[in-house]
Amino acid sequence: MEALIPVINKLQDVFNTVGADVIQLPQIVVVGTQSSGKSSVLESLVGRDILPRGTGIVTRRPLILQLVHVDPEDCRKTSEENGIEGEEWGKFLHTKSKIYTEFEQIRQEIEAETERISGNNKGISDEPIHLKIFSPHVVNLTLVDLPGITKVPVGDQPKDIEIQIRELILKYISNPNSIILAVTAANTDMATSEALKVAREVDTDGRRTLAVVTKLDLMDAGTDAMDVLMGRVIPVKLGIIGIVNRSQLDINQKKSVADSIRDEYAFLQKKYPSLANRNGTKYLARTLNRLLMHHIRDCLPELKTRLNVLTAQYQSLLNSYGEPVDDKSSTLLQLITKFAAEYCNTIEGTAKYIETTELCGGARICYIFHETFGRTLESVDPLGGLTTIDVLTAIRNATGPRPALFVPEVSFELLVKRQVKRLEEPSLRCVELVHEEMQRIIQHCSNYSTQELLRFPKLHDAIVEVVTSLLRKRLPVTNEMVHNLVAIELAYINTKHPDFADACGLMNNNIEEQRRNRMRDLPSAVPRDKAAAATVSEQTDGGTGNWRGMLRKGEEGMAGDRSMPQSPFSASPQKGYAVNLLDVPVPVSRKLSAREQRDCEVIERLIKSYFLIVRKNIQDSVPKAVMHFLVNHVKDCLQSELVGQLYKTALLNDLLTESEDMAQRRNEAADMLKALQKASQVIAEIRETHLW
Repeated sequence: MEALIPVINKLQDVFNTVGADVIQLPQIVVVGTQSSGKSSVLESLVGRDILPRGTGIVTRRPLILQLVHVDPEDCRKTSEENGIEGEEWGKFLHTKSKIYTEFEQIRQEIEAETERISGNNKGISDEPIHLKIFSPHVVNLTLVDLPGITKVPVGDQPKDIEIQIRELILKYISNPNSIILAVTAANTDMATSEALKVAREVDTDGRRTLAVVTKLDLMDAGTDAMDVLMGRVIPVKLGIIGIVNRSQLDINQKKSVADSIRDEYAFLQKKYPSLANRNGTKYLARTLNRLLMHHIRDCLPELKTRLNVLTAQYQSLLNSYGEPVDDKSSTLLQLITKFAAEYCNTIEGTAKYIETTELCGGARICYIFHETFGRTLESVDPLGGLTTIDVLTAIRNATGPRPALFVPEVSFELLVKRQVKRLEEPSLRCVELVHEEMQRIIQHCSNYSTQELLRFPKLHDAIVEVVTSLLRKRLPVTNEMVHNLVAIELAYINTKHPDFADACGLMNNNIEEQRRNRMRDLPSAVPRDKAAAATVSEQTDGGTGNWRGMLRKGEEGMAGDRSMPQSPFSASPQKGYAVNLLDVPVPVSRKLSAREQRDCEVIERLIKSYFLIVRKNIQDSVPKAVMHFLVNHVKDCLQSELVGQLYKTALLNDLLTESEDMAQRRNEAADMLKALQKASQVIAEIRETHLW
């Protein structure tokens, strides 16, 4: 199982080559406050001075440190092959194949790389530095050193430096595959440890947190860390390990890490003899190695699943980018044909990608016809905008200078045409809505159905222009047809329409019934023969199916005329006042006579009856006209229109020019796919060697 850590290191190398962080690999994340001894812990594990030193915040970028154990024999072979001296060396990811044998140079490179990205104003960055150390004196580990937790900005540090560091720490320790190494100084109160506090936010049950207590030799005289190390103060599931750091004086005097470890062992034997074998740097290294191996073993099944999912996703992504174009003529024709087919299929409802969040294509057109347009027509009042005074005025204007015996037919036609004309505006709006949906289908096909077009932005723009132009040309033709449908209804008022004749007959029966009721109410002094003669005359003038006869039903009630208010022109002018014969009486709201009431009521009923007939015709004929002149015409002509305007030799190279970043994205996707496939092979090797 010792070989599991090199496997994870190999996976880390695979993903480092593509600069991606798509897989959360098992690693040990070191967390602590500034000056808590984090750097000393790491250097003790490495056995060398490799980290920058100083006051305040020194670690300003995450340092991903991979320790690789190398056998002495392998060290010798590698040294000979690469022409290097010594048995330990380091490599940075950003310096490619450059090998560092001097650890002072490694420290200087970390400082230089930190300032290159983070600047020299003590700011931080979340872009990591990758360092790999090869040595026969280390155990296989992957550690992440993070900036120390701070509370107050110092010098040129940003005011929100505390928030920045906290978010950076949470980013790494939130990885469920990480082990949290919470570092706390022994000369501080363990109960107020910031490292343990932030660790508990993401690891509430403590399954992956290990506590390290540093600076055991700096505790106040007469005190010790026995209770802390035994877990009596703050229990930690993975354990608590105490170590002794090098002092600043030791560092200044160049005291080696090896000498420091020997002094640490002596201190533990003297101060904590019963706990000496369970504390110290060497025990910490072995413990971390063991925890990491077990953690890797537990994480491998999930890693394998994640690799399989990502491999499928990147394969699909690479397929969407397409292959480099060899036969441009054939490719152009295929793309045009596919777009035209998908456009038509979206209208027919047979497209491959069906929208689930909203109506689209043919479904929306159907909704426009039968819901939007249909309801709009039904909401139009047949007598809307028409008052009784308007009707009465139209009747009077149609009679000319002579008093009318009958209601003129011209008044009915004039008024009903005025009402029918109101159906034209919603009909033209229906055409506009369908045209807008046909335009939206273009974008729908571009986004979902033919993603290959995204590779060629110029071809995409050209196709959009051709389809838009075709729709634009069909719009006035369709509007003209819809306008003509309304004009046809206005051109001839068919009073012999079967539905209209039936309505007239029904109203005749109602009026006849009203007449009979009036006769029953006549005084006994009125001769019944005259009433009967009037009845015969009415029946002779018009049948039940003749609307003119119906209009005359109320004309002979002359008594109603006498009950009307006297016109100002019928009275003699008062003495002392002149009469202006050029004054035209303006209709005002007044009580109508019985005859006027009957005339207006009959005209209004006839207008409503005829309007409903026309509205039914328009509601049926407008969608048919829109489908024929706009929708179906575009469907039938789209393929030939696109081929005729775009399938030209002179346009091939220009239309099939890929977007600038498409080739780069295709290469990145291909590299990532190779990395994922290689990682899957590494996992498969683990199974074959029974390491898992």
